[in-house]
Amino acid sequence: MLAAVQGTKYFTTYYLPMHPTMTQELWYKNAIIYSLDLETFMDYNGDGVGDFQGLARRLDYLHALGVDTLWLAPFQPTPNQDNGYDIKDYYGVDPRHGSSGNFVEFMHQANKRGMKVIIDLVANHTSIEHPWFQDARSSKDAKHRDWYVWSEEKPEDWDEGMVFPGVQKSTWTYDNKAKAYYHHRFYKFQPDLNMDNPEVRAEINRIIGFWLELGVAGFRVDAVPFMLESHQGGKQNPKYNFDYLRDLRRFLQWRKGDAVLLGEANVLPKESKEYFGYEGSGIHLMFNFYVNQYMFYALATADIEPLKEALEATRITFPTSQWAHFLRNHDELDLGRLTEEQRQRVFDRFGPEEHMQLYHRGIRRRLSPMLGNRQQTELAYSLMFSLPGTPVIRYGDEIGMGDNLELKERDAVRTPMQWSGDKQAGFSEADKLVHPVIEEGPYAYHHVNVETQRRTPDSLLNWMTTMIRLRHECTEIGWGDWKLLETGNKYILGMHYSWQDSSLLIFHNFDEKAHEAILDQKEHKEHRLIDLMRNVESHADEKGRHCITLEAYGYRWFRTADLSHLLQKG
Repeated sequence: MLAAVQGTKYFTTYYLPMHPTMTQELWYKNAIIYSLDLETFMDYNGDGVGDFQGLARRLDYLHALGVDTLWLAPFQPTPNQDNGYDIKDYYGVDPRHGSSGNFVEFMHQANKRGMKVIIDLVANHTSIEHPWFQDARSSKDAKHRDWYVWSEEKPEDWDEGMVFPGVQKSTWTYDNKAKAYYHHRFYKFQPDLNMDNPEVRAEINRIIGFWLELGVAGFRVDAVPFMLESHQGGKQNPKYNFDYLRDLRRFLQWRKGDAVLLGEANVLPKESKEYFGYEGSGIHLMFNFYVNQYMFYALATADIEPLKEALEATRITFPTSQWAHFLRNHDELDLGRLTEEQRQRVFDRFGPEEHMQLYHRGIRRRLSPMLGNRQQTELAYSLMFSLPGTPVIRYGDEIGMGDNLELKERDAVRTPMQWSGDKQAGFSEADKLVHPVIEEGPYAYHHVNVETQRRTPDSLLNWMTTMIRLRHECTEIGWGDWKLLETGNKYILGMHYSWQDSSLLIFHNFDEKAHEAILDQKEHKEHRLIDLMRNVESHADEKGRHCITLEAYGYRWFRTADLSHLLQKG
């Protein structure tokens, strides 16, 4: 049995089932994760590409924002045909981003500020230029031949299971030199590794161990379901090796007890238990794609019933497992889990034009231009911060950055960070950048940038800083038990958290009109509620009811009065 042996609001240690003496600090329970791509964040040396020296000089900004964990997209040597996810050397830093020495200096600076760093673990595939693949294709007897998935005959499912339909034409490609077909779940320049091979697994462990020694706090594991596939010569309906996920977790914890795995697995709720593992023996955190899609359905339609069902369907009971909630990321907004009718309603509201959509299932837009107004942007982020789990912010969303739909596919949401109104948005002094900055329209860097918003009291950036501080203070969300509240209004989502004799109540109005929530708190005896964002209180009437008024797209956070002194009012 896994049992709690120590507990406070800020630190809890659990025995893990994989080893009777192993413990882990669950720091990720109350973390705020900030996702960024090194090449588009800050350029120091003026070559038009972001680098570690530039990022190190922006750590004070991130620290002041309140984030405590950075998730870095791949920065290893790469041909860069897929935003760095085509890696050709797992043990280095791409020269465009600096050197290994620059990485170590960056880690030192992050640690000085108490910030943890998570990096991408891209173990499903390599670049076609990786020395392993170049050796594998040289002959059937090559050392690395079995490190990849081959078929001498053209598999029957050669054109099935594409991750990028409409762009990607197959999942098997014939290699003339190897005289065989190799498997690739993604683009043809990203051959899949054979994870059934013990030598490949041992190499993945060495990669993990290498970066742990350099101080990283864990890994965002890319494409987890595909990494676990066992193809066995191209057979359809591959089995999934969840035992390997447990082995990966065990190795990670032995090397660094508090390191974490954050998994990218867009799976159904009933399948998520396998990824988290029995008694928390699998992934620590997993992105909640399922709830994410119903969040956007609720934002588009004001219909919150499917969102409530999605929250209940993804309820976690094991204490070391945790969802990671997000709004937007570096890919398209995937709506594949919605019904056709639901997906069309989201398209109609947030991506009505064909060039805004991607892969027949998603929307390739940034959050602020997609929602279209500050009120709903605040509602969306307040909601995301309030969901049971760990919040993940995409770089630039804190200032409401826009997208560039003239760029191909997912590059539309990968434009450089807008630091100021200076040349190239303060990102670089180069004339030509890795991606062009947004220069026209309401989201141009002249209008939307960090420098301006830092000096504007009511800016989105300052609002976001306040919300991050509030989320850090409300530890019940990461640690406590939760339930949905009956609000008496079909447009208002109410949530109740409780942990260590403390209670938190949060309400969100998804409608464009003001509404009132009627809350019967007789059962909980919570007669006096303190508003955490305004200097007001809510008192129950003689029947023990609270009447909570929310403006259009409004949100309110309350704490019960008995512990209100523990928190500052926002």
